[in-house]
Amino acid sequence: MQVAQQLRALIVTGDLNEGDLLGTEAGLRERFDVSRPSMREALRILEADGLVSIVRGALGGVIVRRPGQRTTARAAALVLQSRSVALADVFEASAVIEPAAARMVATSRGHQRAANQLRDIILEQKRTIEDPTACTNAMIRFHSELILLAGNQTLILVCEMLNEVIARTIADVLTRTSDEPATARRRTIRSHERLVELIAAGDGDGAQNHWNNHMARLRRSLLGDHGATVIDPNRHR
Repeated sequence: MQVAQQLRALIVTGDLNEGDLLGTEAGLRERFDVSRPSMREALRILEADGLVSIVRGALGGVIVRRPGQRTTARAAALVLQSRSVALADVFEASAVIEPAAARMVATSRGHQRAANQLRDIILEQKRTIEDPTACTNAMIRFHSELILLAGNQTLILVCEMLNEVIARTIADVLTRTSDEPATARRRTIRSHERLVELIAAGDGDGAQNHWNNHMARLRRSLLGDHGATVIDPNRHR
């Protein structure tokens, strides 16, 4: 629909922020010179896309909504479930992307600065080693920061979506392993430290190979016997 396309372009490419008032329905009808049914259909499409919300009443209007990672993850989870995709499939995607990102960071001009930023997260992991939840959150942040440091916006978006989809799995693992000794967490921290050493040295091949092995171990520890479980979008609301 042409009106929906024009409004979508205005929201996505315009200088609009989350929560901004796009206008009232009547004002938008006049602006785009369309009938009431045409405008309502356009707004219904945009609302379904998560780009606007409609506030009724005298002080209401059409509110801009910026697409976020939860919205993206929810939509992706629905597609994955419709295709009977298993959790193992999602983890395998992460295992392909993250080692490549590690190589990109190690071979970048700012690899020393990147190594220092990752070291700060490792310090947080060490400070919280006796707290399984806090330490694991810092470990998850290490993975996210690695992708951010790679600097590729497409990779960042894809990995945000993947991490959101598997977040429930990580929470389930934390519940099952909360009474385990800190030995496993220390082993993970040592692996993180090794990656940082390779990044600081500018060793792209070494960083990629090391993170390949790390992701393989992580997949085994997180999934266990649940690799064949199909993605459930009800866990990503």
